[in-house]
Amino acid sequence: MFRYLLAVLGLLACVAPAAPAADRPPNVVLFFCDDMGYADVGCYGGKTPTPNIDRLAAEGARFTDFYASTAVCSASRAAILTGCYHRRVGIEGALPPKSKIGLSAAELTLPEVFKRKGYATGMAGKWHLGDAPQFLPTRHGFDEWFGVPYSHDMWPRHPANPKAYPDLPLMEGTAAAGGKEAVDTVLKLNPEPGELTAAVTARAVRFVDAHKSEPFFLYVPHPLPHVPLGVSPAFAGKTGLGLYADVIAEIDDSVGQVLAAVKRNGLDGDTLVLFSSDNGPWRLYGDHAGSAGPLREGKATSFDGGVREPFLARWPGHVPPGTVCKELAVTFDLLPTLAKRIGADLPADRTIDGKDIWPLMTGAAGATSPHEAYYVYWGGALQAVRSGRWKLHLGHPYQTPAPPGGGGKPGKYATRTIGVELFDLEADPGEATDVAAANPAVVERLQALAERAREDLGDAATKRVGKGVREPGRL
Repeated sequence: MFRYLLAVLGLLACVAPAAPAADRPPNVVLFFCDDMGYADVGCYGGKTPTPNIDRLAAEGARFTDFYASTAVCSASRAAILTGCYHRRVGIEGALPPKSKIGLSAAELTLPEVFKRKGYATGMAGKWHLGDAPQFLPTRHGFDEWFGVPYSHDMWPRHPANPKAYPDLPLMEGTAAAGGKEAVDTVLKLNPEPGELTAAVTARAVRFVDAHKSEPFFLYVPHPLPHVPLGVSPAFAGKTGLGLYADVIAEIDDSVGQVLAAVKRNGLDGDTLVLFSSDNGPWRLYGDHAGSAGPLREGKATSFDGGVREPFLARWPGHVPPGTVCKELAVTFDLLPTLAKRIGADLPADRTIDGKDIWPLMTGAAGATSPHEAYYVYWGGALQAVRSGRWKLHLGHPYQTPAPPGGGGKPGKYATRTIGVELFDLEADPGEATDVAAANPAVVERLQALAERAREDLGDAATKRVGKGVREPGRL
């Protein structure tokens, strides 16, 4: 009988969820989608069923006012990986194939922070911080990577500019180790868009399985829902809501597969899972773009539809389930937040713009945003400032679809302008009603904050060169 009881207890120990280890730094899985709208998933009001992403919110924290550094691919990715405004590290816009610049080797990246503490580091998805060998993920702290080096619409089948781009490589790479140099290999050219989500997911799951016995950092920057859209056969027509919804459903399934791998390996209580996007929906593509919900405009603008993103954090036993945070936070806050969780020191010889937002993630009583201001840049120009509930546009042009396209083809942009206008985002998240005249003191305070940003980060609109801007990597 005693042996029988021991056997039963041993079996229960194998199948019971792993309890969080108080003295163990967490594994971290970071999902970072491409062009996903604020309201593309269920827990943010989306119509597409996303049970796995919604589970992150139900079992962890959901942020309502979380921002990207800017509303475009490369610049946004530079920010999340360096903990800095993209302006500070010299990365603007969306870098083209054969770019002469990329992320500087002098910058400290998230995977390098983890490597310093003995973590295995892997990436599966889209890089877009330079495609020359010296700029690839294997040179910036990743032990291994798989995916595309830039946006997958930069290929010979672009609907508007088919002659503008070379063949798109699907690649994998391993970092230098044991006296061997880093190796980056092209696996195939011009992969179908419908292959990408499943392939990225398979690599992510494989990484979790391979590194279950050591701490790991896994970065999953899905290439989609950026156009061109595509899904694997299992998801074609699955939602009945159109191709874009099918793409979102497959990304949701990807999250579910990675969560299942974490649980299967007994790592649920030791793994922090984060989910966000690089910028808002590319409304130029009409029905092949997502939704910003109540927010104004989308990608390539400084309105909240372009820069406010979903953000979810799940770590059982550490992040209380059902936490909702309405304080302002930014993608570049993740680097210092995660560094502190794993006991890694940050360099004192440079500015890191991010702040520790762990109290916000855990719903600590009285926790408030660590940022006095968040600066919204577009194309090197400072276009808006947010501080607390207030957002001040500084007077700038912007582009809006007129009309949007459809069926995978882009529409046309019309240029419009907005003056110096103030919005109360708590009462007016759609930035529809200018309240500057009624709040002159607020306008004056935010203009002073803007001047501080110009001094530090520069401003192309006023021809200012920032004193705190660093150089990108150059060929």
